[in-house]
Amino acid sequence: MSIKVQNLSKVYGTQRAVDNISFEVNKGEIIGFLGPNGAGKSTTMKILTGYIPATEGTAEVNGFDVKTAPMQVKTHIGYLPEHNPLYLDMYVKEFLDFAGSLYGLKGRTLQIKIDETIERVGLGIEKHKKIGQLSKGYRQRVGLAQALIHNPDVLILDEPTTGLDPNQLVEIRDLIKNVGKDKTVIFSTHIMQEVEAICDRVLIINRGKIVADSTLSELKKDGKAIEEVFRELTM
Repeated sequence: MSIKVQNLSKVYGTQRAVDNISFEVNKGEIIGFLGPNGAGKSTTMKILTGYIPATEGTAEVNGFDVKTAPMQVKTHIGYLPEHNPLYLDMYVKEFLDFAGSLYGLKGRTLQIKIDETIERVGLGIEKHKKIGQLSKGYRQRVGLAQALIHNPDVLILDEPTTGLDPNQLVEIRDLIKNVGKDKTVIFSTHIMQEVEAICDRVLIINRGKIVADSTLSELKKDGKAIEEVFRELTM
């Protein structure tokens, strides 16, 4: 079991951003995490990655509890936040050198990992540029590269294709699908075509609660399109 969430809640004042949710993700699954704005997707992802604490409940990654073993959890997770914070004045390879060093990589091992990751995410022709000179699509590739640099077992990607043009969207979508062949992936999105193209399973959250957890075929068993099912569950 890669991820195990039990009775997880996050409360801000009187608002329950996440309300007593439970789910599990098996190794090798690609999960689409769907929901309207404010549903609790990003909050759940931030709890899983250790960026914010839960109010109640537990979350485990590869058997490590997010609350009691946060450093071990971080070594197993690659995280791409929604707004992809990058150091725009750094060169691509310089930034990945910095990111890799934070995970304890160094020397020849780090340089090999940088070269492998650049090749994997298709950054080769841009690797000598400053990040600030890159297009939105290539900046997303840099964000994915930093999430992959330490070869984590689990990838958590928050809206990884937001703001991309159609060509960039297809490229990043294919990259996620390829990476997901040997990793567990949870990614949030509002684009239903991505869900159908990439996902093994779908989690839908609304008002902090899980309202669906099933395969695509199960969601569409009544002949409805995924968009229609999503609207019905999140109204």
